Amino acid sequence: MELEQAMQGRRSIRGYKADPVPQALLEEIITLASRAPSSMNTQPWHFHVLTGEPLEQVRRGNSERMLAGVPPQREIPDHGQYEGVHRDRQVEIAKQLFAAMGIERHDADARQDWVMRGFRQFDAPVSVVVTFDKSAGMHGTIAHFDLGAVTYGLVLAAWDRGLGAVINGQGIMQSPVVREVAQIPEDQTIMTCVALGWPDDGFAANDVRSTRRTVGETARFIGF
Repeated sequence: MELEQAMQGRRSIRGYKADPVPQALLEEIITLASRAPSSMNTQPWHFHVLTGEPLEQVRRGNSERMLAGVPPQREIPDHGQYEGVHRDRQVEIAKQLFAAMGIERHDADARQDWVMRGFRQFDAPVSVVVTFDKSAGMHGTIAHFDLGAVTYGLVLAAWDRGLGAVINGQGIMQSPVVREVAQIPEDQTIMTCVALGWPDDGFAANDVRSTRRTVGETARFIGF
């Protein structure tokens, strides 16, 4: 697949087939993603790839804790409540997704079920938990930038090979559960996770494409 085709075609996939993803294919994807740039070539990232019963344990733990009212426990600062245009964009994509899935504004049960899908990592057959070395995190948020690059590389590489993915912060909201089940070393910080698998073409939300700001809205050119 051409790079432009992958970048233009990629979208967040929130509905998956149950079919397993071969480990060899996941290794290819991670190898390609790991070509991402990093500050001073530090490459601070790690990938913990879960499937089967370990992933089911994470789903159960996340769901039980959230339904019990346990406050989210992330290992990086939470973004908090978005405001202004950022909140507007958040609401816009939510409206698109709810419309695609036929979820009415007043349907509290359906809306709650949609939220819980995120904590179940959208029932994907694979979850890739992305972490970074705590020692790299001692130098501010540069490691966060590096993990953003490698995670984008991961979803692009997956798309190139016919897999779908969604970067899913909800999946690690209860990080103690993820850390225990995946046996993540204490010298690593959990950043995010990526739900991954074969897209379910019959899942309506998979057709949703978020809008993008134009170059005129985002870029300034100085000296041209």
